[in-house]
Amino acid sequence: MLSLPGALASAAGRDAPPAPRVSPQQLYESACATCHGRDGRGADPVALGLTVPTPDFSDCSFATREPDADWGAIVYDGGPTRAFDRTMPAFGEALGDEGIRVVLEHVRTFCPETAWPRGELNLPRPLVTEKAFPEDEAVVTTAIATEGPGSTTTKFVYERRFGARNQLEVVVPVPAHEQPAGGGWTGGLGDIAAGVKRVLVHSHRAGSILSVTNEVVFPTGEEDEGLGKGVAVFEPFVTFGQLLPADAFLQFQGGFEFPFDTDKAANEAFWRTAVGMSFSQGAGGRGRAWSPMLEVLGARELVSGESVQWDLVPQVQVTLSTRQHVMFNVGVRVPVTDTGDRPTQLLCYVLWDWFDGGLFDGW
Repeated sequence: MLSLPGALASAAGRDAPPAPRVSPQQLYESACATCHGRDGRGADPVALGLTVPTPDFSDCSFATREPDADWGAIVYDGGPTRAFDRTMPAFGEALGDEGIRVVLEHVRTFCPETAWPRGELNLPRPLVTEKAFPEDEAVVTTAIATEGPGSTTTKFVYERRFGARNQLEVVVPVPAHEQPAGGGWTGGLGDIAAGVKRVLVHSHRAGSILSVTNEVVFPTGEEDEGLGKGVAVFEPFVTFGQLLPADAFLQFQGGFEFPFDTDKAANEAFWRTAVGMSFSQGAGGRGRAWSPMLEVLGARELVSGESVQWDLVPQVQVTLSTRQHVMFNVGVRVPVTDTGDRPTQLLCYVLWDWFDGGLFDGW
């Protein structure tokens, strides 16, 4: 919780930047240190009469995950604006946008380890293209064919970050499809995948992040039932994210699929690009966030004579919870080539960033 003792109290009610002579450290110590401590580790909540401990800004695992915009919203409008405790008051009128920026500049110094990517590089998740930022998330995705024989695939994705740059991912698909000639539906467990992501390089100043992932798809689905490929596949790929002007962004994923048995499946190359922009509702753009995106997907089997398959996926992601840790994305995957063999699909997901709170918290 922030406090505003001393000379800063006279600034209450005015949206004016602090005087140039006030350094980031001085402003933080005047406005924030009473509750958050001079070292950012938080004061004793019992001594302050608080029921909720203050966060530890020196904990890099916590402090680097969120962008300044999210922290600034809480400082400006108070804890309830992100469904946190109301003992964190609003300081928008007292500090103004520039004062909050200066305070956050000092808060960022409490984590001195540069290995941790900044939350500004955690770009919105597209429906198909993988992200470069390591996450703690649970995602349920669904693809539904909108034409031809009925077909659906639901994937349960679990992502767990470990260390500054790494992430473990497990994907459990559950496909189902309609049998010909009115034979009903067949469904069950598909081919489970597991992978490890590693951030190779990141730069908050340049707004870019590059990662590499090695993934293995296991033949756990029944091939005879059309639920799996019947062969293990090694899938290495790189992912890249880039911030652009005007809250726009670009993401890229490129890699290969190498089956362990090429008699059952061919080697394949794939590349995916997503472009989009984010904007927020509410005063000062601190409310619900919307991110319209367009993905361009390409894939080609590495066999002589095979052509490239192209798809387009227009979509929009929106935050659902007040804390913005539960999100929904919906779009349509439209084949551009080989349209007779590949149906248009309705795609959607529900994403829960479980590091930021329980699924039913923060609404």
